[in-house]
This record gives sequence, structure tokens and C-alpha cells, in this order.
Amino acid sequence: MPGDTLIRRYIWWRFAKAMSFRGYWLVTSLYIVVVADLSAWQLVFLGTAMEMTVLVCEIPTGVMADTVSRKWSLVISHVLMGAGMLITGFVTDYTALVASQMLWGLGWTFSSGADVAWITDELDDPVRIDRVLTRTFRYLQYGAILGMVGFGALAWAWSLGAAIAAAGATMVVLGAFVAVGFSEQNFTPTREHRWRESVATFRRGVTLARGDGEILLVLSATLLINSGAEAYDRLYPKRLIDLGFPEEPDPILWFTVLGVVLLVLGAIALRVVEQRIDGVGVPRRILLTSCLIGAVGMLLLGHAPNGAVGIAGTMLVGGIAWTVIRSTSVIWVNRRTTSDVRATVQSFLGQTESVGEICGGIVMAILAQATSITVALTASAALLTTAAIVVGRSRAGRAPVARPGSTIARSARPVDPGSTIARSARPVA
Repeated sequence: MPGDTLIRRYIWWRFAKAMSFRGYWLVTSLYIVVVADLSAWQLVFLGTAMEMTVLVCEIPTGVMADTVSRKWSLVISHVLMGAGMLITGFVTDYTALVASQMLWGLGWTFSSGADVAWITDELDDPVRIDRVLTRTFRYLQYGAILGMVGFGALAWAWSLGAAIAAAGATMVVLGAFVAVGFSEQNFTPTREHRWRESVATFRRGVTLARGDGEILLVLSATLLINSGAEAYDRLYPKRLIDLGFPEEPDPILWFTVLGVVLLVLGAIALRVVEQRIDGVGVPRRILLTSCLIGAVGMLLLGHAPNGAVGIAGTMLVGGIAWTVIRSTSVIWVNRRTTSDVRATVQSFLGQTESVGEICGGIVMAILAQATSITVALTASAALLTTAAIVVGRSRAGRAPVARPGSTIARSARPVDPGSTIARSARPVA
């Protein structure tokens, strides 16, 4: 498949997937409160059950993608996520809802890492892949906007359950599109001794992650960032309402508008990143800057004297920081991995995110309950600042210092993470 066709197909698939994903979560967040009438602890446990499923299954499914097939891992992902979404739209029993969310989480792990690994190896163009991934993340923002508006309108015109079921059906159809429309020419699956090779793949992934200072830096920063992220994700709606965020005629209308604005800001930020992502040392600077922006936004939201300042803080955190941090982390790790363990190492990143969200979410929830939302958000800002300090002080990911025109300067460009040069030239933190 020609490179440009491959890129277009991949980006539009991710666009449609983001549309279904974001529309589903918008409608489901109302469905489980309004229709299923879940209590506060049931809502918390629902999210925890899903995150625990992701935490347990992230690595095994990543190893499967590296040993069996990236393409068919994506197909399985769509089938499982679509099934979980369809079940959600038709049930209100709490046990069934927990099962549907765990099924969705399992499906998510099959695509986590496999999507980036698939396009990286199939494109086989290390010079272009960073920009392709950044452009993809930008289109995810566009898809999310369309999903929120489209499935939100469907829920209003028809019903919440019907909109959820429609999103699930869309996810299954996208799985069929991957099965028919995606090739897998640059991947060699393991034909024999798959269990032994799976264990070996996992060990190679661990060895690579432990021995690469840049990957360790990204994982360390991700743990700190996501520990603080949960306070924002759980508490910003209540904080904004306390500051006077409009509740008439319907709070969901205003939060949908705010969500669209945040997605547009994220798309603009990613466009800026896309123009600058090439080159050694760039991901480190972008991650450092994004952490600082997020910390400032957290402090603004936590200490805002009025709604306008609170919204400004929300835009910095949810619109810019979170979007850029996630995309930059994926791109940076992808640069440092070899083809044989690419999905596995990306799964390490996903697992680190889950650990941070679970542990940080519990701690921040207790802190907010015992003190105040302001204190919890301030603590989150401190975690983001710590992440920025860790990234800023580390020697990993820095551009080589060289005079213009020197041999080092001429060769200071991104290299294929799977090449001999990349494997032998990784600096240690």
C-alpha cells in the first residue's frame, strides 16, 4: 500500500474511532446517573473496575500484538469495545454495567500500543512518522468534537441508550474496516513456540525500557503526571459549578460547549507541536513546557476567585497540557523502541498511566474529602511541577551540542529506532 494512502487510511480510522469513543463516554456519563441511577460509590467503583482491567491486561495484550499480529489485535479490540458499549446501552443492572466496562477496558488494551506499532512499521519511514503521529492526534480532537455533537444530538432526539448502542455498532463496523482495509506487510508473526516467544518478547521489552534513559524518564514523568491528572478529571466540574459555572437551561449543554472548546484548543496546540516535533531533544522540551502549563492551570483552577479564571485554568490543563503531554509521550517512546517490542513498550506506558490514575485518584479523592478541592488541585499542581523538574534536570533526551556545520550537527536528526545506530547511541539518564 502506498505511503500516502496508508497514512490517510490510518488517520481517518483514528478520527472515526475517536468520534465513537468520545460520543459514547459523553452519553454514558449521563446514562449511568440518570437512567441507571448509580450512587457515588458505584460510580467510583465502575471506573476503578475498568482501570484495574486495563492495568492487568495491558502487558499481555501488548505482547500478543508483538508476537501474533498488530492488525488482528486492533480487530479484536474493536469487537470487544463495541460489545461492551452495546451491552451498556441495553442494561441498567449494576453487575452488568461493571461487566460491560471491564469488557470495554479489555478491548482497549488490545489497541493500546498496537495502533502506533502498526503504522510505524507499515509506513517504515522514521523521518515522517513523528509528524504523522502528531497529525493523527490532532485529528483525534476533530473526531472527538464531532462525536460529542453527533451522539449528543442523537441522545437528545432518540434516547441515551440508543445513542450508546449506535456508538457501539460504529465501533464494530470500524473493526470490519480494519480487517478488510489494513495490510500487514512489515510484520513477521511468531509461528512456533508462541508462549515461549511471548515471554521472550516481554523480557526484551523490559530490558529495553530499563536500559534506555529516555524511556525511563517518560515513564517516571507519566506516573507523576497521571497521579495528579485524576484530581482534575474528577473535580473540575464541581469546582467550576462552585465558581458559578452556568447551570441553566441545562448544565450538560454548557459542559458540552466547554468540552468542544477544549478539543479545539488541543487541536491548535498539536498543530504547533506538529511543526516542531522533528529533531533530537524536541520531545523533552515540549513535555517540560506542557507540565509547567498544566501546573499553572491547576493553580488557576484551584485558587480561582471567579468562574472566568477557573475556565482559563481548565483550558490550560484540559485543552493544552493533557493533549500535548499524551501525544508527546507516545511519540518519544516510539522513537526509542525497536520493531520487535514496539507494542509491548507502548503498553508499559499505558500501564504506567493506569497505575498513576488509580493510586493518584484514591489519594486525591481522600485529600479533597478531608480538606478541600483547592488543596487537592494544589497538590496536583505540585506533582506536575515535580514531573517538570524531573524532565528538566535529567540528561536524557537532550540534543547533542555541536558547532554548526560539524559532523555531529549534520547527523543530529531522528533515526530509525530499530536501526543499529539508534540501539547503540541511547544516552543514559
